[in-house]
Amino acid sequence: MQAILALVGRPNVGKSTLFNRLTRSRDALVADLPGLTRDRKYGLGRLGERDYLVVDTGGLGEESDEIDTLMGEQTRAAMREATHLLLLIDGRAGVTAGDEMLATELRAMGKPVYLVVNKIDATTPATAMAEAYRLGLGEPLPISAVRGSGLDRLIDTVLPDGKDGGDETEAVESDDTVVEESAVLPAHAGLRIAFVGRPNVGKSTLINRLLGENRVVVFDRPGTTRDSIDVPFERDGRRYVLVDTAGIRRRARVNEMIEKFSIVKALDAINAADVVILVLDARAGVTEQDAHLIGLALDAGAPLVVAINKWDGLAEDERNAVRRTLDLRLTFLDFAERHFISALHGTGVGHLLAAARRAHESSHRQVSTAELNRLLEGFVNAHQPPLSRGRRIKLRYAHLGGHRPFTIVIHGNQTDRLPGEYKRYLANGYRRALKLVGTPVALEFKTGDNPFAGRRNTLTPTQERKRNRMIRHAKRKDR
Repeated sequence: MQAILALVGRPNVGKSTLFNRLTRSRDALVADLPGLTRDRKYGLGRLGERDYLVVDTGGLGEESDEIDTLMGEQTRAAMREATHLLLLIDGRAGVTAGDEMLATELRAMGKPVYLVVNKIDATTPATAMAEAYRLGLGEPLPISAVRGSGLDRLIDTVLPDGKDGGDETEAVESDDTVVEESAVLPAHAGLRIAFVGRPNVGKSTLINRLLGENRVVVFDRPGTTRDSIDVPFERDGRRYVLVDTAGIRRRARVNEMIEKFSIVKALDAINAADVVILVLDARAGVTEQDAHLIGLALDAGAPLVVAINKWDGLAEDERNAVRRTLDLRLTFLDFAERHFISALHGTGVGHLLAAARRAHESSHRQVSTAELNRLLEGFVNAHQPPLSRGRRIKLRYAHLGGHRPFTIVIHGNQTDRLPGEYKRYLANGYRRALKLVGTPVALEFKTGDNPFAGRRNTLTPTQERKRNRMIRHAKRKDR
């Protein structure tokens, strides 16, 4: 069984910084603010021949409201999954009452517990270590997560001689998911689906509904999700990575620095995703910010699925009004599948994964050059390109240019003068003919170089005299 190291401690003791060090990544959002981490975050680490899984958790011991209680449930779920528990304390602050309560709770779980004294570079090491012995967890391990010192000794102590957490494999079962805890999927395994949208539209609730468990914190307050959370998931033999992102508001309304960092992480998730599912609030309709988010996904070339959430409870006339609004404001998104769902009750949720697969497959469709040229010939015969400066624009041949977005390169002459309406006609024609769903078709036009451009014939003396005579005649005629 692969070793699973759960990082546990009070808020702001450096768990996320240590997570980034152990996984050699910048996946966890780090800032000098207590309570920044709210969900479980998993990452793979490797030191020498030893592989391990690290779990970053929210702070315990200072629950003051309902959302802190929900964070505590996520942390305790990570503690139950883990094979090794690492209790982090702040070497500068010393041992607090919260640390003592956590130490008691961890000891009662009957798993190996290791005491890690962080921020040792900012205090007198001897004093911090002497106070740490009070917790009765054996030899404290001094580290500096910021500088990376003491990490080799930490892993050597927790995983001596490359031994993992055991030989037996435990499985976590739900209605339609079986994932072995010893084989937690790496972040790159499976179809990566990012759920994006404005704050409080139900992204986290939707992910929990797909998983069949409360995997991420859900709270009726905008901005609950602060970091992008990757959740490996398997259904019907297919692997996915569901990415919960922070809600993205208009720039004018973003004041807190933490929210700005959260938005950057959400935008990174869009760029890294194989498919983006845009979650809309049916009761709010399509806002300008929703259209902006669609633009960001299209700029990233990501296949797109639209999920209209909170569909339950709407009267029939309200539903018809929402459909009319979607048709009016999302005319440029007619290639994306629309699904009307209720993340809270599960209505329509089961169709989203199939839609994401269709969008991904369409975006990676392989089409031969002969097929593209045959279609181009049919489009041109049906509607000829317009004239430009008295000359007909000619489109000669096409070939596949790449994926994400699905790109077709068309060669011809004067293609830079082709109007936008004709370009849209070609793109829509290719999309319908190739039966592409969920992915935009991008056309790239290339004009061949004119071999005679910039060259002038040298005139003979006789031709020069005729030219000058014609110029004088034209001037006399103008008078």
